[in-house]
Amino acid sequence: MVRVTLRPVVELDLMIFEREFYSLEGRGHLQWFGHRSPHMERRIFAETGYLGDDGGMLTVCSDDEVAGRVQWFKNSWGPPATSWCWTISILVRPAHQGNGVGTEAQRQLVAYLFEHTQAHRIQASTDIDNQAEQRALEKAGFRREGVLREAQWRGGRWHDQVLYSLLRTD
Repeated sequence: MVRVTLRPVVELDLMIFEREFYSLEGRGHLQWFGHRSPHMERRIFAETGYLGDDGGMLTVCSDDEVAGRVQWFKNSWGPPATSWCWTISILVRPAHQGNGVGTEAQRQLVAYLFEHTQAHRIQASTDIDNQAEQRALEKAGFRREGVLREAQWRGGRWHDQVLYSLLRTD
């Protein structure tokens, strides 16, 4: 069984993220949004270490090797002061996909956010064709809520997304 842990991002992780996640091969066609500059990520890291009141990022480790990253940011379904929730996302390095790392990392992130914030709802979305991530979210306790029609622009066209959520009371 693979041992998965989450920890704060360190500078060495940024080099791995840049090498692995700044190309179509590293992200995969369901998460490739074109070339991006790493300078903004490095600036955010220098300013906050990727841990802030409105979101953050943690490194996913599998058996002490960097396997990817999880992120969260605030979203709202009404007035932000009273109706906010966390939206989470994950990127797993190709060499670590398919062995439960993503499921366990998202499960741990949910536990972390419920333990350290007052959030009542955590949500995630994924491409309608991303069956692996849909299974991972469901194994992590998320419930499928529905399809967001043509909600994401990627690869020159609009793509449907599936919305999932997990409540503190689930």
